[in-house]
Amino acid sequence: MPHITGQSRYQATMFPETLEDMIASDHPVRVIDAFVDSLDLYGLGFEKAIAQATGRPPYAPGDLLKLYVYGYLNRVRSSRLLEREAMRNIEVLWLINRVKPTYKTIADFRKEHPQAIIGVCREFIGFCRAQQLFGAELLAIDGTRIQAVASRKQVITPKCLREQMAAIDSKVAEYLARLDEADRQEPGNRVAGTDVAAALEALKAQRQALQEQAQGMAEQGSKQEVATEPDAKMMRTANQGFKVAYNAQAAVDSKHKLIVAFDLSNEGNDSGQLYPMAERARNELQVEQVTAVADTGYSNGEQGQQCEAHGITAIVPRAQSANPKGKEYFKREQFAYEAASDSWRCPAGAILTCFKISQTQKKKEYSTNACGNCGVKGRCTKADRRVIVRRFYEEAMEAMHQRAMSDPNWMKQRRCIVEHPFGTIKWMMGNARFLVRGLKKAKAELGLSVLSYNLKRVINIMGVQNMLNAWRSSLA
Repeated sequence: MPHITGQSRYQATMFPETLEDMIASDHPVRVIDAFVDSLDLYGLGFEKAIAQATGRPPYAPGDLLKLYVYGYLNRVRSSRLLEREAMRNIEVLWLINRVKPTYKTIADFRKEHPQAIIGVCREFIGFCRAQQLFGAELLAIDGTRIQAVASRKQVITPKCLREQMAAIDSKVAEYLARLDEADRQEPGNRVAGTDVAAALEALKAQRQALQEQAQGMAEQGSKQEVATEPDAKMMRTANQGFKVAYNAQAAVDSKHKLIVAFDLSNEGNDSGQLYPMAERARNELQVEQVTAVADTGYSNGEQGQQCEAHGITAIVPRAQSANPKGKEYFKREQFAYEAASDSWRCPAGAILTCFKISQTQKKKEYSTNACGNCGVKGRCTKADRRVIVRRFYEEAMEAMHQRAMSDPNWMKQRRCIVEHPFGTIKWMMGNARFLVRGLKKAKAELGLSVLSYNLKRVINIMGVQNMLNAWRSSLA
């Protein structure tokens, strides 16, 4: 029995197929096409959305945007790979009408329109809101570190600069010794001494540059700089140790696990991100009240107080206090705070009063002179006396903590809601690493990833035809 055979590539047909016939009516690529066509690209800030009457005709920004959305949705982010897809992929040929931009044109489009791309992501969030895909009651907020373009070798610290200057000083001392040796030689060897003198001047100039760089970092209070990626910082990642990275933030609605708001920063921790993310998400949802749940990294009393003042109920557990000197010591939770007298009562019954207030660090420190004669001092501290620290916004932090502790399901819900989107986004990115340099451009790339994730989710929730009908009805 013969094999199943296809049609010969040399066979002519009376009615040739069109690209339209090759794309099913419910294919997801039609959603990308309809969504981008519904956008006001000129209003979003895309250059050349309106072609000039003279000059070389540009590529339509809509076609390049469609190419990028398709690429990020299908784990193809490189401009060179997108160029190849535009030449061979039937779906892409249909989507961008067979135009074939070069990789440089594709790459420049992403670099030149960071704000416009973020605006596109917000437009799709608006579409989700109009389709009532948000529950608008519970948000989960979390962050993840995504590696930047730069290598760890490009990180500059004051310690690194001191080591480099010490190495140069050692070489300078060596060259000076060689110059002295050359001076003691016969006049015929002075050429070698001249070469050493030139090398010595180059080393001195290099050391001067390092010293100026160290002085600049000291004046700015900077502890680290990345030579090839100034906006990024060395951060601890989940599984790869310390990497040059950015901190990606997301607020996810609990109804369908759709991302409502996102941001990118170079802050190594999440303590200052609770209110900004919750407020941004609340504005996107267009509601007055919302509940936001986050992990212990967001425990910040000042942020909690801001949330409370703006209609956001924050649920954030406080990290357990750890005593690095041993588990046998009394924990902070074993000290009782008495608000009326602004003091603490220790496990032994002594009263700790405030002896220091720091306005810059926004904290108070409490202690007592009774520690010297205390019978249980060995279980409390090895110092002369025990010190308890209380933040200015301790009440707001405690309120967030009590909400989290009142029901253990809050933290389970948080994990189920917010960790799935980040896992999917990193899977869609392939190698979870940004391809562009600079915070603004990297944020636009994160926006494309968020848009692709939301797009994928909504296709699964609504279906292609319902999404297309929604856009047709909005344009009617």
